[in-house]
Amino acid sequence: MKKSLYFSLLFLGLLAAGCKKGFPVDEDGLLITTRSECYVSSFEILGADYQTVRTKAAVIDTVAQTVNVEVLFGTDLKNLYPQFTLVTDAKLDPKIPGKVDFSDLANPKQWTVVSGNRKVRKTYTVNLTVQKIN
Repeated sequence: MKKSLYFSLLFLGLLAAGCKKGFPVDEDGLLITTRSECYVSSFEILGADYQTVRTKAAVIDTVAQTVNVEVLFGTDLKNLYPQFTLVTDAKLDPKIPGKVDFSDLANPKQWTVVSGNRKVRKTYTVNLTVQKIN
């Protein structure tokens, strides 16, 4: 009985040690993969109440690396929550910790999309405009 328990524990220990040698992770603890794709697939922007403030779908240009989005007239531009959807395994730099101040429309915000293999980096500019009232 003791012998089989010993071998079972030894096997589990070896199995666990083998799993730790698996795939590498980056400084954020995210898996580094072989994917080199690097783009924004969708974009949303929420107000302080976590409801959308855009007037229509954002226009994402993966060649020019821009996101153009129009927000509703009267939106509090200092308290917005941008949300990016990225290609599989990519990550955003810098991270978005919470609300973002977009009130300086002359200086658009920029974020870099980093590929899954962490070798490709593409900086996207988010151009925000405010709906005009006729």
